[in-house]
Amino acid sequence: MAEHGEEKLLAVARHIAKTLGHNDSTADDILQIFSNFDGRFSRDKLSEKMGDGDPRSCAALEHTLKSLDRQISQYVAADQPIWADSVDAGAFLDAVDELIATLREWHPMTGEKSVAACLDRAEDLLQQAMFRVEDEFRSLMERGGESFEVSRPLGPGESAGNYLFDSEDEDDDGGMIGCGDDHQIPIAHPISDYDILIDALPSVTINDLHEIAKRMVAAGFGKECSHVYSSCRREFLEESISRLGLQKLSIEEIQKMAWCDLEDQIERWTKAATVALRILFPSERRLCDRVFFGFSSAANLSFMEVCRGSTIQLLNFADAVAIGSRSPERLFKVLDVFETLRDLMPEFEAVFPDQYWLLLRNEAITIWRRLGEAIRGILMELENLIRRDPAKSEVPGGGLHPITRYVMNYLRAACRSRQTLEQVFNESIDDRTSSSSLSVQMAWIMELLESNLEVKSRIYRDPALCSVFMMNNGKYIVQKVKDSELGLLLGDDWIRKHTAKIRQYQVNYQRSSWNKVLAVLKADNTSLAPNPSLNTMRERLKLFNLHFDETCRAQSTWFIFDEQLREELRISVVENLSQVYRNFLGRLQSVPEAGKHPEKLIKYSVEEIGARVNGLFQRGGGGGGGK
Repeated sequence: MAEHGEEKLLAVARHIAKTLGHNDSTADDILQIFSNFDGRFSRDKLSEKMGDGDPRSCAALEHTLKSLDRQISQYVAADQPIWADSVDAGAFLDAVDELIATLREWHPMTGEKSVAACLDRAEDLLQQAMFRVEDEFRSLMERGGESFEVSRPLGPGESAGNYLFDSEDEDDDGGMIGCGDDHQIPIAHPISDYDILIDALPSVTINDLHEIAKRMVAAGFGKECSHVYSSCRREFLEESISRLGLQKLSIEEIQKMAWCDLEDQIERWTKAATVALRILFPSERRLCDRVFFGFSSAANLSFMEVCRGSTIQLLNFADAVAIGSRSPERLFKVLDVFETLRDLMPEFEAVFPDQYWLLLRNEAITIWRRLGEAIRGILMELENLIRRDPAKSEVPGGGLHPITRYVMNYLRAACRSRQTLEQVFNESIDDRTSSSSLSVQMAWIMELLESNLEVKSRIYRDPALCSVFMMNNGKYIVQKVKDSELGLLLGDDWIRKHTAKIRQYQVNYQRSSWNKVLAVLKADNTSLAPNPSLNTMRERLKLFNLHFDETCRAQSTWFIFDEQLREELRISVVENLSQVYRNFLGRLQSVPEAGKHPEKLIKYSVEEIGARVNGLFQRGGGGGGGK
């Protein structure tokens, strides 16, 4: 082997002298320099056969190629995997290295016909070796995928934590699921700690792959190596995301899904996107960098090919949600997608920093903003829903209207994501001057609701029941505002203003119902003589009893859902009614014609009047209170 190396060295020196020497004198000077530099470069050896087709130089190349052909061909033709034996793998790589080095050394002499013919045969041999190396690379990738390790990059001694993958199809040997006849793919486990990385291939396998990749890149087969690597890892990655429950659907298929099914898919997408961006993609990045260490271009290309399809799948799903229906019930799941994508933006920047991913990074930002537009659109659709809600029929007993309960519970739930909603509306202010802040948006929705309720209250023929309806719904609205983030958005002034409105509804109720009853008892104080007759007093008492009975009977089906409001209203009515009624009875008993037993003329005692009023507002009919 040393003799062969010396022959190559002499051949190269002769070629240099021949190429640089423009005439015999110059070539002779160059040969003299070489002979003085190294004893192996004697003038006799260097001067031999300087012409084209030097048989000794060509013979040396022929001898080397024959030796390499014998070594490489036996491995290329082998039935068993070369990497099943580390000794065979090492010998094979050594032969490949020598073949690549030979091609490089002799490449300057391709102008010589005999050398060029030898190099053509060498190129064919290298191509055969690369085809076999590619198969070995694929085989190592597939076999290595049968086991993997999970680690946290938190320092030495840190526990590996839970596995990332799990399934109902899990076997007893390590959580693997079969995929075809030749290999298995690990499958997803629920996790709560995202600060982990997966070593999807054993370290020994990664080292072997790196050694193969190094030779393939050196031989000019870097793209082929990247393609094999990417196809294997892409399959692993797509299967992992699938095992997280996310279906591979087109935008059209997602938009056609029933909402209940889409809700489930959004939950799965949220988990899959988080695991992909925080665990799977970083793990694939690290694996690419290790396999293609020293070859950043090949590493970047491979990583892009591995992750691009899954990234597009995740973004397409988010985009389908963003451009989907603006139905109000979708708000909360759209918020989930918006928040997930927003929170994963740092991961997009960290995992995909280079120019290969610029378009997808920009697409992620565009889709995130589109989700913000969807959220604003959904709240606009809520406004339309309130406007369009018809005043078809009255709610029994003046209770809570379904639109009140729906809108307030909706806004209360929405404002649990107040900071996100504020971010959405702040973004809209930057983009569109016509947009409003979240607090203004909420105040506007509340105004629409109040106007809608006022229209609905006019359905009631009884003005008192109209006031009860507005009292109930107004109280419910104020309670929901005070007990949620809505209170912070609308402010104390808004609460005070609407609390005052409720008090006014109470006053309106008493004026339109009990004032009519009280007017009968007070009539003798204004229009009658100071000493009315017994008949006059008796007639007024009968008229009072009639109005009182009618009022109690009419209001026996009315309902006030808030216990405190109900009690305040009863106390106010009883106090006003009892005082006037007691005064009337005193005047009645003072009439001389009443005789010794005026109580025979009295149907209700003062206490009975109070008890009757205190029995009101407890029946909700179909419009009872609700949360």
